[in-house]
Amino acid sequence: MQLSKTEEQLMQYLWKRKKAFLKDLLEDFPEPKPATTTVATLLKRITDKGFISYKLFGKSREYYPIIKKTDYFSNHVNGLIKNFFNDSASQFASFFTKETNLSTDELEELKKVIDSQIKKQQK
Repeated sequence: MQLSKTEEQLMQYLWKRKKAFLKDLLEDFPEPKPATTTVATLLKRITDKGFISYKLFGKSREYYPIIKKTDYFSNHVNGLIKNFFNDSASQFASFFTKETNLSTDELEELKKVIDSQIKKQQK
């Protein structure tokens, strides 16, 4: 299941904090801040989608993520590869390296990451 852009923004704040009350998350938004009811609605939608849960403290809810950030973005990237690059990681890598204006140093660093992963998989 996917998150909307605003839900994803709220998840970013919650992943960073690890756990938070609504008022804490509201502080993370830039000005002009959304209404409290808007953030409460987003939290309910994200909870209903199974991305977060909460603990009750009296009438207050302390929210925490159930889905790890890395898992969410891994699924997101895999979906992009499947839907836009014919399920081809090499097509994605080609597009990524050509269209993102990476510097030579960044390309070298990326090459090191790939070489390291190849060595791990060969063991």
